[in-house]
Amino acid sequence: MSKYSIILGNLGNTCDRFLSSGYKDELPKETLIRQASEIEGVEGVELVGTWDVSTENVDRVGEMLAKYGLKCVSIIPDHFSQKRWGRGSLSAKDPDIRKQALEYTFACVEMARKLGCSTLNIWPGQDGYDYILQSHLIQERRWLLENIKIVAKASPDIKFALEYKPKEPRNYCFMARASDTLLLAKETGLDNVGVCIDTGHAFVAGENVAESIVILQEYGRKLFHMHFNDNYGAWDDDMIVGSVHFPVYVETMFWLKETNYGGWLSMDQYPYREDGQGALRESVEFLRMIEDKLSDGVMEEIRALVSAGDAVSTQRWLRKTFFK
Repeated sequence: MSKYSIILGNLGNTCDRFLSSGYKDELPKETLIRQASEIEGVEGVELVGTWDVSTENVDRVGEMLAKYGLKCVSIIPDHFSQKRWGRGSLSAKDPDIRKQALEYTFACVEMARKLGCSTLNIWPGQDGYDYILQSHLIQERRWLLENIKIVAKASPDIKFALEYKPKEPRNYCFMARASDTLLLAKETGLDNVGVCIDTGHAFVAGENVAESIVILQEYGRKLFHMHFNDNYGAWDDDMIVGSVHFPVYVETMFWLKETNYGGWLSMDQYPYREDGQGALRESVEFLRMIEDKLSDGVMEEIRALVSAGDAVSTQRWLRKTFFK
């Protein structure tokens, strides 16, 4: 069985641009950690920098995680929700902002070490542009690459999983798709730099998640981390896993297993109005259900199906296997 985790803040008060206060009450951090520990199958959490963990509270957070038997799976540096990053972080035109972003990333490395965490999940959501002829596309991409390389080269004990997303908060994000993010990771020349697939981001990018998995695994074993959610393809809705893309997740889980992915399966959702713990529990249970189905015999059946390429037979198999 795979290792399951959740992003801690998904249990809390998630807010949107229409109601900045959120639709729920704020809960104490320890309550969120306790709720995470109560979801069957969940062994770890991801922490967002400034939201969940900082240099001031890292020791206390570690104590709470130990109390409830949870691991810190990754730290997600907050390169996206601070005013200073509004025009970019690691690739900002302002050299002082780039310096601050790099120093902050190094601080997150130290927090990860304190928590026994081996992964930084890098999502520089503000690094991109909104208008035509607004970005120096060569120089800003070079700054992004150089700064990732600086921190990763200095931290060989930490894996850096680069998370891509085509848009939001910028209209165009520099790390937008699996393939361009793979190119960036490989261009660093470092073994500890790879890619995180967020399934919802991949859907918005028009990707088939299974193919993205295979590309990252076939070209350097660069799939370092997975985030799971769902949407309708037009926006990053962060819905319950499987609520829209049921058969896609069957193929996704097959290829994760077939390519020997050994990392975490982490839930990344925004249950704005739903019970957060219930929504995350349902996502984990959905993926565990598919995993349970993927016995050695079923894996052989799928191998035969994809080798034959008969779409009618494949649809019949899906119906009989999952819906009879």
